[in-house]
Amino acid sequence: MTHSITKAATRWLRRGLPVTAALLIAAAVPAQAARTSPRQADRGDWLYVTVTHGDTRSGGDTRGTLLLCDPPHGHSHAAQACAELRSARGDIRGIPRKDVFCSMIYAPVTVQARGEWQGRAVDYTETFANACEMNARTGNVFTLDG
Repeated sequence: MTHSITKAATRWLRRGLPVTAALLIAAAVPAQAARTSPRQADRGDWLYVTVTHGDTRSGGDTRGTLLLCDPPHGHSHAAQACAELRSARGDIRGIPRKDVFCSMIYAPVTVQARGEWQGRAVDYTETFANACEMNARTGNVFTLDG
């Protein structure tokens, strides 16, 4: 089992994920996936998502989590986020904008999602004027609170 986790972590590190994300993903691979071929174990849809409040140049406050979608878990709103991603075919920009009114207060939020969806690499980064705008544009994908 240790060998399969090491191989999985190495594979995800090569894709540019932070060490902690790669190890979380490797640990989340079900035991039965370790007995299947590497191709079968990689078919799950997953994203490591981060949200940084404040100015990213000065560090800001960053939180992140692993969103797994086969089955949905690892994220406080996993079922909703996975459903939104499925309807948008894994393209965060394709999630329909919610019809909400957001204040014009500037409190920047930068989001990042890296991972894999239906065999395609996902690398998404965007800065929004505030958290309301972020939620309106990205649905539950970056909603990390409980």
